[in-house]
Amino acid sequence: MRQRSSAIGATSSLKVWFQRFSFVLLTIAAFGVLLIGKADTVMLSRLRIWVADSVGPLIHVVSAPVETARDTAGEVQSYFSLKQQVEILTRDNQALQDWEQQARNLRAENESLRALLKMTPSPRVTFISAPVIADASSGFVRGVIALAGRENGVVKGQAAMVGNGLVGRVQDVGERVSRVMLLTDINSRLPILIERTRDQAVLAGNNSDLPDINYLPRDADIKIGDHVVTSGVGGAFPPGLPVGEVAEVEDGKVYVQPFADLGRLEFIRMVDYGLPGVLSEDLGVDAAKQQASKPPSAAVQAPMPPKPATTKAKLKPAETPVEGPSE
Repeated sequence: MRQRSSAIGATSSLKVWFQRFSFVLLTIAAFGVLLIGKADTVMLSRLRIWVADSVGPLIHVVSAPVETARDTAGEVQSYFSLKQQVEILTRDNQALQDWEQQARNLRAENESLRALLKMTPSPRVTFISAPVIADASSGFVRGVIALAGRENGVVKGQAAMVGNGLVGRVQDVGERVSRVMLLTDINSRLPILIERTRDQAVLAGNNSDLPDINYLPRDADIKIGDHVVTSGVGGAFPPGLPVGEVAEVEDGKVYVQPFADLGRLEFIRMVDYGLPGVLSEDLGVDAAKQQASKPPSAAVQAPMPPKPATTKAKLKPAETPVEGPSE
């Protein structure tokens, strides 16, 4: 009994001694490990490799179920995600099929109505694409020079476009180059239509990046973001060509941001819609000569009346005085 009590006392004393001097002992041990590593790096490297070889297979065995569980969870999540995507695509496909059927019905109805109304087909559209070789803008005008002219089929008054909208119209045509007046030019006037409200107006250039809208109705409800397209009034351009969207509405003025980036034009497309609606004075074309140049099938001339030669012959004797008999 006494031996057991003495052993317990010795253990308690040793525990108290370690608690008091534990920090000192750990510091000494750390310095010892550092000294051993400096003294014999080869031995320390071998010890490190031995520990890694011993623990590596154990870590692999332990991590394998974790990786398997992680892969399984990812596959389950992917399955539910793919299932949801399949459901969405199925609904979209059904909606597209419904729209396709409606489009077919509307197309058939449109063709039948055109046949009933005997509508003339739209004119054939031709275009010429050309690179922009110079910026002809200045303090008073806004325009660009395109490398295509009369010998390429460019005609004054054609619409100038890029992929996302109208740029302007061809103003001057040379043999090999042509000048395009942009929508922002102060001389540019374009009949437009507000898509949402169906209000017609005129887009006027002002030599700034945002042309403004003139001649809007007083009760027009214009909002920022409204799309602006050509109205077709005047016959210069067909209706529906994209122009831009309303960017600012302030102090009763409405400003439009063109869809086309007019400051970074590299290629433009001159489009001929076959519409002779541009004013002949603006185009510099004589309407009489243009009419005379048409083929006989396009214009039928009325026969000219005969000259009144017989009338002059009948009046000639009446103008000569009748002489009496000589005495």
